Amino acid sequence: MQRLVSYNINGQRQWGVLTADGNYIYSAEDLEETYFIPLGESMESFIEFGEEGLLNLAKVLELNSNDKMITPIPLNTVQLEVPFYPKRNVFCVGKNYKAHIKEFDHAEDPQAPGRPIFFTKAATSVIGPEEEIDAHTATTHQPDYEGELGVIIGKRGTNISEEDALKYVYGYTIINDVTARDLQKSHMQWFKGKSLDTFCPMGPTVMIGDWPVPFTIYTKVNGELRQEGNTQDLIFSIPRLIAELSEGMTLLPGDVIATGTPQGVGMGFNPPKFLKKGDTVEITIDPIGTLKNTVK
Repeated sequence: MQRLVSYNINGQRQWGVLTADGNYIYSAEDLEETYFIPLGESMESFIEFGEEGLLNLAKVLELNSNDKMITPIPLNTVQLEVPFYPKRNVFCVGKNYKAHIKEFDHAEDPQAPGRPIFFTKAATSVIGPEEEIDAHTATTHQPDYEGELGVIIGKRGTNISEEDALKYVYGYTIINDVTARDLQKSHMQWFKGKSLDTFCPMGPTVMIGDWPVPFTIYTKVNGELRQEGNTQDLIFSIPRLIAELSEGMTLLPGDVIATGTPQGVGMGFNPPKFLKKGDTVEITIDPIGTLKNTVK
């Protein structure tokens, strides 16, 4: 398992690999220049390399573990940025936890959907860790949070079977599916209310390699635990989502699927606890990390 990050250092955007303790970064540029093995100038280009890029990364990390030619960069000396920018809208799944359906529909015995509910968030809504979420007070009065596991596609595929679906997973990240509940209701669909600028915080890392799923999602607002859910409770599993989404539609490297949010969103409280200026949202999924953003 490795965790990849993008960061700003001396005004330049670079990417690299976190050390196991999460305190340092091995620069991809340093690794590439030291061992003459191509990795790509950005994480976007590295993901495009697919399996070849992952093999190259494993090789340079092994070489460096033996000769220790590269000095890692302290994490606290750089500013983490969004790991990568998806080329297309972020694919999302609605009502994928039964307890969330109950709070969303205000029903004691909620009816689970028969098939996944897919929608998208505009790519222009993506921001990184520590960036501010714009409350858009002139547009919405009900901004809400949704902590979710993000699945990143690693290779092109269409009509992918459930049995083969995990072979197409490149890695995992965290997504905050920020939502304007009033727009979601008034437009009678979800795209607009979920696609305002800054409404898709993503990061702080991309976790690649084997990890024993399921994942547990924790969301805190101003230190108060609001959400705690486990992906083993997904109504539609990750393989099922990939299989159904790819039916007749090509998935591409770098596509991101937000798998749904568990119970505990702001609209589920009585009275609702919508986000307001100054609120800090922290979403933690180990070992991916914690995605932290403040509302402005």
